[in-house]
Amino acid sequence: MANSRCLHALSRRTWALLSASTTLPSLRILLPLRTQPINPIESQLGGGLTAWCTHWSHPRHFSSNRENDDVSEYDDDNDYDEEVGESGEDESVGNSSASGLKREYSAEEREAEATAIGYKVVGPLERSDRVFKPYEAVFSVVQIGAHQFKVSNGDCIFTERLKFCEVNDKLILNKVLFLGSSTQTIVGRPIVPDAAVHAVVEEHALDAKVIIFKKKRRKNYRRTKGHRQELTKLRITDIQGIEKPEQIVTGKPTEAAQKKPEKVPVTA
Repeated sequence: MANSRCLHALSRRTWALLSASTTLPSLRILLPLRTQPINPIESQLGGGLTAWCTHWSHPRHFSSNRENDDVSEYDDDNDYDEEVGESGEDESVGNSSASGLKREYSAEEREAEATAIGYKVVGPLERSDRVFKPYEAVFSVVQIGAHQFKVSNGDCIFTERLKFCEVNDKLILNKVLFLGSSTQTIVGRPIVPDAAVHAVVEEHALDAKVIIFKKKRRKNYRRTKGHRQELTKLRITDIQGIEKPEQIVTGKPTEAAQKKPEKVPVTA
């Protein structure tokens, strides 16, 4: 660092002396003599100056062709964009494949998972099936997932979205916890054996929107989100596993029975 400063000062002084004492023709004669040291400072530096001069003797292309630089920069940018594009395409393909691919369940896995939830898919509803039956004075308590429902023949319930079933599929709800009628009561421990509740899937729908609002006071933090739960609508068609009481048909009384007896006048 000190050597460079000394050389810089020396060059400034030399150019000042030459410009003040000589003219242009004499400058052409004196310039070749510049290679020899003319100052004690340069003589002290010795080989350092020569090395410095030889170090910077090769040409430095500081002002090269701008067009070539632009072309090279453009090529580099294109290469970078192509690399980023390829990586982005790979990521998008990976994400799409990850989002598009759904887990494929085997028949055994479907049946096991449905049984754990509390139902079994029988098959699609046929035209010959008579699912709408007259009301029977029997009720039951069934469990579907983590919820329990008290149902009777002809009732309609909404449960969380059931997998592996479509609209108009017949189901058997096998987790029956309680059965009751006007003459009999059966309590399961925890499930009633040989009891089943038959149902039909009517539709898959969405529940009303629930607003989730979060706020932290004095923190400028507010978050609002909405959620709509997926639901499945089931129609109860039959309850099995308990003796059903006989239906008592109460008809209208006949006109003869409705006639009141005529009053007979009584004579004294």
